[in-house]
Amino acid sequence: MAQGAQQERPSGAGPAHGSGDEADRFRDDFVGRFSEYWNSQGRPRAEGRIVGFLLVADRDAVSAEEVAEGAGVSRGSVSQSVRRLRELGFVTLVEVPGQRSRLISMDEDVWGGFLRNERSYLRQQRDLAASALERLPGLGASSRTRLRNMYDYMTWLDGYHDVLLERWEEYKAARPGRGDPGSAPR
Repeated sequence: MAQGAQQERPSGAGPAHGSGDEADRFRDDFVGRFSEYWNSQGRPRAEGRIVGFLLVADRDAVSAEEVAEGAGVSRGSVSQSVRRLRELGFVTLVEVPGQRSRLISMDEDVWGGFLRNERSYLRQQRDLAASALERLPGLGASSRTRLRNMYDYMTWLDGYHDVLLERWEEYKAARPGRGDPGSAPR
C-alpha cells in the first residue's frame, strides 16, 4: 500500500511483511493479539499494534515507516501514538547521525521502566484526591470515604514502589539459568 493510504489491519489479517513464512505470520498474530489486550484497557488499538510490533522487532531502533508497515497502521497513527507512548515511557526516539529523522526504540526492560514512571501518575492522583478532600468539605460520608481510599491507595502504592522495583530486579537477576519460557519443557 502507498504510504498514507495504509489502513489498520484487523488482528486476523495476513503478515505485515508479506513473506508469508510461519515466523512472520506469528509476529502478525502477536501484534494483533497484543493490540486487543491493550485496547481492552481503554488504550487505542493502533497504539497497541505499535507496542506489539516493537516488542518483536528484530532491530533495537526502527523508522516510523517500518513501524507503520510492521504494525499495519497508518503513518499518521505512528506519529500520534509515538507521542503518547513517549509520555508513558514505552518508547524513545534515537538520533541518527547525519539524518533528520529519528528512529523509534523500546527499552529492553520497558515494563520495569513503566513501573518506575508510574510514580508520577500515583502522586498526581494522590494530590488530586487530597485537593478534593480539602476543597470540597461538604461532601457526604460516602464520597469522602471514596476520596480517602483513593488518597491512601495512591500513597500506599507509591510507598511500595521501591519494594516492587527491588523485587523485579532480584527476579531478573535470578533468571539467567532458566532460559526462555518457550524453550524448556513444561
